[in-house]
Amino acid sequence: MHEFIVFTIGGLAASGIYAITASGLTLTYATTGIFNWAHGAIGMVCAFAYWQMSIGWGWPTLLSILVCLVVLAPAIGIVIEAAVMRRLEGVSEASKLVVTLSVALMLLGVAQWIWNPTTYRALPPLFNNDTLVLGSIRISYNDVTVLILALVVAIGLRLFLYRTRMGVTMRASVDDRTLTSLNGSSAITNARNAWIIGSMLAALAGILVAPTLTLSAPALTLLIVNAYAAAVIGRLRSIPMTFVGAIILGLSIAYAVAYLPQSPYVDGFENAVPAIILFIALLVLPQSRLRGHRQLRSRELAIRPTWSGTGLFCAGAIVAAVFLATTVSKSDLFSLNRMWGLAIVGLSVIPIVGYAGRLSLCQMTFAGIGATMVGHLGARGNPLSLLAAAGVCAVAGVIVALPALRLSGIYFALATAAFAITMDNWVFVLPSFNLFGHPYAPFGSGSLAFAPFRIGSLALTSNRSQFIAGSVAFVILVVVVVALRRSAFGQRLLAMKDSPAACATLGMNGRASLIGVFAFSAALAGVGGGIYGMALGSAAPDVFQFFNGLSVLLVMVIMGITSFGAAGSNGLYQGSPFFTNFVPSLTQLPLVLVGLGGIAVGTTPNGTIPGSIRPVYLSVVRRRWLMALILAGVGLAWALRLSGAIGNWTMTIIMVLDLALFPVPAYVADYRAKIAPTAFGLPERRSKQNAYARSAEAASAESPVGSGDRLAAQSRTGGTRGA
Repeated sequence: MHEFIVFTIGGLAASGIYAITASGLTLTYATTGIFNWAHGAIGMVCAFAYWQMSIGWGWPTLLSILVCLVVLAPAIGIVIEAAVMRRLEGVSEASKLVVTLSVALMLLGVAQWIWNPTTYRALPPLFNNDTLVLGSIRISYNDVTVLILALVVAIGLRLFLYRTRMGVTMRASVDDRTLTSLNGSSAITNARNAWIIGSMLAALAGILVAPTLTLSAPALTLLIVNAYAAAVIGRLRSIPMTFVGAIILGLSIAYAVAYLPQSPYVDGFENAVPAIILFIALLVLPQSRLRGHRQLRSRELAIRPTWSGTGLFCAGAIVAAVFLATTVSKSDLFSLNRMWGLAIVGLSVIPIVGYAGRLSLCQMTFAGIGATMVGHLGARGNPLSLLAAAGVCAVAGVIVALPALRLSGIYFALATAAFAITMDNWVFVLPSFNLFGHPYAPFGSGSLAFAPFRIGSLALTSNRSQFIAGSVAFVILVVVVVALRRSAFGQRLLAMKDSPAACATLGMNGRASLIGVFAFSAALAGVGGGIYGMALGSAAPDVFQFFNGLSVLLVMVIMGITSFGAAGSNGLYQGSPFFTNFVPSLTQLPLVLVGLGGIAVGTTPNGTIPGSIRPVYLSVVRRRWLMALILAGVGLAWALRLSGAIGNWTMTIIMVLDLALFPVPAYVADYRAKIAPTAFGLPERRSKQNAYARSAEAASAESPVGSGDRLAAQSRTGGTRGA
């Protein structure tokens, strides 16, 4: 009984931390309509700042806490609201989620940049481990303080939101900003106040939890993931139920640590308890319509690719692979060899996120599952292990999709995040166990080795052969995705993304389509994981962790979530040794750049490639003589490099001038002539046909029947050429 009371008290103390964290998350969503994935990152930055002030600079503890809570946290909230969130008015739910994810990754990168992650840091308890003695039970003053603060926060927020004018107007502005403004309330002021209070609660949670663990930026950032379960139990709107959820979460973790048997098979289970509770809460609790947005006409479009354009893209990808394989040094080619696996993982994001509109955060987890299949079944270099990886990942995708069918928007993203974190913390680190009578350990003794593929008598033992083979696998899968997009199934996915109500009215089977596209995307990710593992030679579970998957998703969204070029850009950005070679000391720079790029998603929802790069090169395609000249320049630079007449730097300068600068004058000339291609390949020339198309589009925008309704109707007859 004594042991039970001790663990109960410890669980209640942890519940206080989760309650404060989840309350801030619930407050931000209930008053702004934005689910703040960066909440934990804000608390992490404030916790490190508190360490810097109190330990690094020797400031008094109370002064350090006050500066963090009253100065730093509100400043972070004001900057995020003014510079980032204010531009998200009218964008889709997925774009809002991606932007807050970008803020989280940017803050994570900045924190690791300022505070070296290899340096050990720890904070002493606030009360120096002083305890309150009640009989045979000793209770830390820190635990008592946390519980009291959690109760004060819960009661205070409840009274604030429902008993004060400011709280009521903050909640009302989510439902109807215009009506709230007519009653004399500023929507901007309400949002700013919500972000200030939410940031202060995040900072308070970070400071309170920091003494209980070694200061680690990823661990503190992921604290919010643990608190997701409490917020979901409160259905992102009820502070009292959020507090109850925090108690359930804290006690469950404490009892799991205390009473689960000591076994290597359950050692990581307690770390996965928050994610498991989150998944259960998502499935058990009744789902209400998410508040905070109205149905808006989406600015995100998916261009219908042509076979000729696809063929040109695939040929260009293979030629580029041969070009790099014959010019890059052996050491750089070894690092660059990872790009095709990452590119295929990025390609797997296009069907589920770009076409189906479901934000999946576990694509890198499926890549990890595929890598384990290839590592075990392809020990002798059998390329058929890639098919096994695709099959197993497709089944895993169906298993994840089946219970998540009733979820959408935030809830679907949270479900996939819970699956990814459970795999990271528990399944991937399991020791060997029997699977269908055979011993199986996901990552062996900690690292899984991969053998080069063998195709008949041909063994892909060199980096050059592996690199070219990876490009071939990538373009084959691009063709498969193009076939999906051009099929009736692909049109149904776009219709359901744009107007689920219209599709349901027409009798479409949305559940079957969702299961199918999730299984397809998981299979693609599994193949990408297998190729990625082969390029690495050996891989540990942290290669496929949750945060790496977020980077893939963000790069895809920045470059264009429906663009095949975005998948190649993802592989090149994350697999290239560029940052390692030129800025080796700035190891966090790629993460910060991804975060900064993702913040701009609200203003460029279609991505960089469709919105900026593609229109420029469409002007080149209209001038075949210019296209031939540019290709001739590339060929000449390549030939000179192979002959040894010039070096890599000279060749790079020629390539930049040829590919990046020459197309610009053609686009400027078309723009001045009012025939410049738009992001979707349509000229701006003022003709009767285009004027009629523009007037029809304007009429449809004002009509209650949107593009999704038309697409849904046309998808049954095959009468549309694309979105």
